[in-house]
Amino acid sequence: MLNQRLQQKLLQKLSPQQILLMKLLQIPSVAIEQRIKQEIEENPALDDSLDAEDSDEDFNQDDDFDAESTDEYDSKDDEFDLADYMDDDDTPSYKLSTNNYSSDDERKDIPFVSGLSFHDFLISQLGLRHLNDNKYDIALTIIGNLDDSGYLQRNVDAMIDDLAFTQNIITNREEILSVLSVIQQFDPSGVGARNLQECLLIQLRKLNNKSPEVSLAILIIDRYFNEFTKKHYEKIIKKANVNEDALKAAIEIILKLNPKPGNSLSETTKTNHYIMPDFIIHNNNGELELSINSRNAPELHLSRTYMDMLESYAEGKKNKQQKDAFMFVKQKIDSAKWFIDAIKQRQNTLYITMNAIMIYQKEYFLTGDETNLRPMILKDIAGIVHLDISTISRVANSKYVQTPFGTFLLKSFFSESMQTENGEEVSTREIKKILSDCIEAEKKTKPLTDEQLTVILKEKGYSIARRTVAKYREQLNIPVARLRKEL
Repeated sequence: MLNQRLQQKLLQKLSPQQILLMKLLQIPSVAIEQRIKQEIEENPALDDSLDAEDSDEDFNQDDDFDAESTDEYDSKDDEFDLADYMDDDDTPSYKLSTNNYSSDDERKDIPFVSGLSFHDFLISQLGLRHLNDNKYDIALTIIGNLDDSGYLQRNVDAMIDDLAFTQNIITNREEILSVLSVIQQFDPSGVGARNLQECLLIQLRKLNNKSPEVSLAILIIDRYFNEFTKKHYEKIIKKANVNEDALKAAIEIILKLNPKPGNSLSETTKTNHYIMPDFIIHNNNGELELSINSRNAPELHLSRTYMDMLESYAEGKKNKQQKDAFMFVKQKIDSAKWFIDAIKQRQNTLYITMNAIMIYQKEYFLTGDETNLRPMILKDIAGIVHLDISTISRVANSKYVQTPFGTFLLKSFFSESMQTENGEEVSTREIKKILSDCIEAEKKTKPLTDEQLTVILKEKGYSIARRTVAKYREQLNIPVARLRKEL
């Protein structure tokens, strides 16, 4: 049964303009240029050229000039013959080249880098080996399954099935392992290993050094690899029946090995990634000055052509076709206005938010000392600038600020607070800085445990639990004391 009834609901909805602004806020300066270009391509009523009218006038003038010049040349076509400009005789080569160098001059050419991928480098070495067709195809499959670090991540049994189904090559485990041993002799040393232990052993055995230190290093990696990774040096000394000096010499050789041999070649062709700061802070004789990096955000305005079209359609009598054209032009102009307003509002929101952060953390931006960082959360800044917390979060997300002390991610300045024994609130980042300094200053032969670090922090007035110290240490990517130990 159908019925009708009235119902009132209180809903919170975002307008299209608000949604557009929220999306633009979270875009960093590196990507905003591409977003503006995309909008200009989609909306012809939007223009980033300030002299569009001048360019149109210049274009019309060029057309007039071209017409006049064409008429002029047309009238003179019969005054010359094209054959007068042609010469059938070949010009001698010595007239087309010059040689201003003597035999004693040193010629210097600009070198050009020619990149070679890691896999191509291995395939080029494969051509120097005497392999039949089947083994060559097996070797190509193995090389194709090596990751960027040079390790073989594919299971040998799985490669047997791959070769059978994809290339109709019937092989066995022994043949694949024999081809793999050939690849493991290639450069860079250690390539083709199936794990870190095998990678280090390949490099040690290729040293061709029969010294006691190398022999002990091979023994440690071969038999006591688990103890070595966990730095149980006392167990290795006892089991291998060696003294501490010999163990130290062997470990120095192991530490010189490359755990990721494939990266040694890929580093040369790796593209550098540069950070484009969204904000720039200058220290002008103790006064902080903030500016927004707007080099990727050109000034936008409405297209003069579309404005003229809108005026002409509004003045004239409209049939159905002209009404549709009028609505289309009006829609594009309105959309362009929304986008221009959203870009301006974005810049204004970014500025007032960063300015509030700069004032809040003024001591840090003046000195660069992390211990001067005040505890700051999103709610603190939202209360200052009278914006929603979600808006502050979008501003802080993936934005960078350039300071006199380096370029930092904006959200790294936000941290929780913690009270000292005197009741003073400090930033957790300040505690992490002190914790990091304590670990850097420790004796590597006897590193500080989490319990000892807790005691040190309590002596400095920071009363925190051991599990909190362990959490901060993990956030700083610092291993436990046992793994920081050195001989």
